[in-house]
Amino acid sequence: MIKIGIPRALLYYQYYPMWKTFFEELGAEVVVSPPTTQAMLSEGSSRVVADTCLPVKVFCGHVLSLVDKCDYVFIPAVRSVKSKVYNCSKFLGLPDLTKAVIPESPPILDIDIDINKGKHKLYQAIYKLGRHFTWNPFRVRRAAIAARQAQLNYRELMSSQGLTPPQAIERISGTAEVKSKTHSNHSIPTQATIALIGHPYLLYDEHINHRLIHRLERAHNRVLTPEMLTTEELESATVRLMGKAYWTYEEEVVGAGEHYLESGADGVIGIVTFGCGPDSLMMDMVRRQAARLRATPFMNLTLEEHTAEGGIVTRLEAFLDMI
Repeated sequence: MIKIGIPRALLYYQYYPMWKTFFEELGAEVVVSPPTTQAMLSEGSSRVVADTCLPVKVFCGHVLSLVDKCDYVFIPAVRSVKSKVYNCSKFLGLPDLTKAVIPESPPILDIDIDINKGKHKLYQAIYKLGRHFTWNPFRVRRAAIAARQAQLNYRELMSSQGLTPPQAIERISGTAEVKSKTHSNHSIPTQATIALIGHPYLLYDEHINHRLIHRLERAHNRVLTPEMLTTEELESATVRLMGKAYWTYEEEVVGAGEHYLESGADGVIGIVTFGCGPDSLMMDMVRRQAARLRATPFMNLTLEEHTAEGGIVTRLEAFLDMI
């Protein structure tokens, strides 16, 4: 059986159930890299120039952890998933970057996803990817349909049950018993409702964010995240604040920020990485909106390779005390 490696980084938290379903429907076994460690981050950082953003350094470390553990590594080039809405350059060149800096990587399965080129080009790209496993186009089509349905179910599960992506993945995989955020233990009073906004590869990587969600929940706070909102809620909030989105994952920052600032959250925390141009602009729009509304406290946390745990804890405790 062919083994397909999937790095637990970048777009993993958005699309893993879809990718897993597609490959398993074609008879492959999916192997996921382990959670991020300092060794993985250090190894990934050693392969790229210093100016490379933190998420890509983490991604390279995950690819290195999959060497000798799989037959292929799946690294898609996601250019656009909506018409005239574009992705960050790090996603566009990810397969080529990986080939250049990790020559010992297993062969890379890449697919160019760009809705702006039309559905026909997208279908061709899917069939081209599927031909690594079968020459039967109908089998590839069935796998693609099943994968699409798995993605819809995944999004519905998170928004309806109030789950984070790691919780939803555990629920789908049956690997752990998960309680939804909205049905947590009521014997312990909730101190505050804190909304986290940012990209999933920052919010749910416990190594680079120093277990932020765990710290908030341990202090008896209810945590809300962008995935707990429906697509319609995110899109409408984005339009209210800035009109039509330009960046592919803008709704995770701008849409979620606008929604939670006006929906009764006691505080909003934005998570970005140092040196990220799109995120710095989007998070600043949310900060300005919070200043205009003067209703909900807002804090921006900037993460980078050398971010100290003590600094995160100090700022978090001060923010919670203020609320």
